[in-house]
Amino acid sequence: MGEDEVLTPGGGTEENRDSGPTLDREREGRYAELFEQLDLNKDGRVDINELKIGLSALGLNRGEAEEVRILESDINHDGLLDFQEFSQYLWAHEKRLRLMFLNLDCNNDGRIDVAEIQHSLHKLGVDVTMEQASRILQSMDRDGTMTIDWNEWRDHFLFNPFHNMKDIVHYWKHSHMFDIGEDLTVPDEFSEQERRSGLVWRQLVAGAMAGAVSRTGTAPLDRLKVFLQVQGSTSRAINLWSGLRGMVKEGGVFSLWRGNGINVLKIAPESAIKFMAYEQIKWVIRGSKEGGSLRVQERFIAGSLAGATAQTIIYPMEVLKTRLTLRKTGQYSGMADCARQILKTEGIRAFYRGYLPNTLGIIPYAGIDLAVYETLKNAWLQRFCVDSADPGVLVLLGCGTISSTCGQLASYPLALIRTRMQAQVITEGKPTMTMLGQFKYIISHEGVPGLYRGITPNFLKVIPAVSISYVVYEHMKKVLGVGY
Repeated sequence: MGEDEVLTPGGGTEENRDSGPTLDREREGRYAELFEQLDLNKDGRVDINELKIGLSALGLNRGEAEEVRILESDINHDGLLDFQEFSQYLWAHEKRLRLMFLNLDCNNDGRIDVAEIQHSLHKLGVDVTMEQASRILQSMDRDGTMTIDWNEWRDHFLFNPFHNMKDIVHYWKHSHMFDIGEDLTVPDEFSEQERRSGLVWRQLVAGAMAGAVSRTGTAPLDRLKVFLQVQGSTSRAINLWSGLRGMVKEGGVFSLWRGNGINVLKIAPESAIKFMAYEQIKWVIRGSKEGGSLRVQERFIAGSLAGATAQTIIYPMEVLKTRLTLRKTGQYSGMADCARQILKTEGIRAFYRGYLPNTLGIIPYAGIDLAVYETLKNAWLQRFCVDSADPGVLVLLGCGTISSTCGQLASYPLALIRTRMQAQVITEGKPTMTMLGQFKYIISHEGVPGLYRGITPNFLKVIPAVSISYVVYEHMKKVLGVGY
C-alpha cells in the first residue's frame, strides 16, 4: 500500500473504494517477489510444506499458525495457493495492519515513536517503562531513526497472524520461562486482565510441567554433580563415566534418578510461592507509583526477594532432595521415611542446614543471569534482528545458556558449600561445620578448584535442560491456551 493511500471503513482506499483488492504496481511487485521465494518448485502454486520452508528461510518460523492462516485464503480448497489467492491474503492482512498502525500513530505524523508504543500498551492494561518500550521499537526499527514508519511496520508483521492490537501487545510482552533445575527465574510482568483470566496460573502450570520433564531428563547428571560435590577430594579420580558406572553398579540403572521425585514435586509450590511473593514485594517497591512498571533493577530485587521467600518455605524439601539423592540402596524407604529419620536423629534444625549459603547464592546468580540475558538479547535485537519481532528460538536458547552459565560460575561455590552442609551428617568421618568452616576446609584441603567440584556435569546438563524445558513449555502453552 502506498504511503498516500488511506483506508476507509469499507476496507478499500479512497482512490479506489469499490474496486476490491486491486494491486498497484509497487504492491504487486512485492507480492510477486515473496511468492517466488515461497514457490520452491516453481510450479505457480504454494503448498503447506513450501510455506513452512519458505517462512523459515525468511526468519519467520514461529509455529504453524502462520501457515494455517495463509492457507485459509485457499478459495478453491485444493490445498494450494496460486498467486491471486496469495495476494488476496496479503492485501487483507495489510489492511488490518494499516488500521493498527493508524491506531498507534496518535499524532498522525506517519511514524510510531516510543511514547506512542508506551501509551498504546498502557491503554491495554500493560504498563512498561520507556526503556522497555524502546526495546520493542528497536526490534522493528531498520533505519535507526528510533521511529517506525508504515513500511517497517508492514514488513515486520506481514506473516504474523495477528488480528488486533491486543494480539500484538501480547506478542511483544511474551517471554519464555526456563527452568533448568535450581535456577531462579524472575517472574514475568502480567496485566490485571491476564491475572483475572487465569493466564498466570496456566503459564505457571506450563512452566512447572516443563521443569518436571527437564529435571527428569537430566537427573543422572544432577545426581552425579551432587555426588562429586559431597565426595570432595576423594572424588578426584572419579570422572563422568566412572561416576555414572559406580552409581549403576551400586543400585542399578534406576538409581540414577534417586532424589528426582522430590526435585519434581517441589516445582509447583516453589513457583506458586515465588509468584505470589513477587506480586506482594513488587507492590511494596512500587509504593506511590500505582500501576507503574518496575525497572529492570527493581524487578531483580523483587525477584531475588521472592526467590528467597520461596526457598525459605520449601527449603526442607531441598535437604530431603540432597539426602535422597545421596542415599545408598535400602537406606530410606521413601520421602516420608527419610524425613522421619532426619527429624528423629538430628532434630528440626537439620532441615535448614545450608540455608545461609543457599540464600546468599540467589543474589549473584539471579543478578548475573538476568543482566547477561538481557544484555545479549538486546544486543542481538539491535544489531541483527531487522525482519523479525523476536530474536528467534536459537538465539533465545543461546542467550539463556550463556547467562545461566555465567550465573552458575559466580554462585557455584555457595551451592557446593550448601550441598555439603545438607549432606555432612551422612558423610562419615567429617565433623559438622559452618559455612565459613566448610569454605576454609575446602580451600586448605582441595584448593580453589575444590570450590568448583562437580561443575562439569552441571554445565553438561544446561543445554539439554534448557532445550527440553523450552520444547515442553511451548507445547504446554498450546495445550493450555497460553500462547499461539
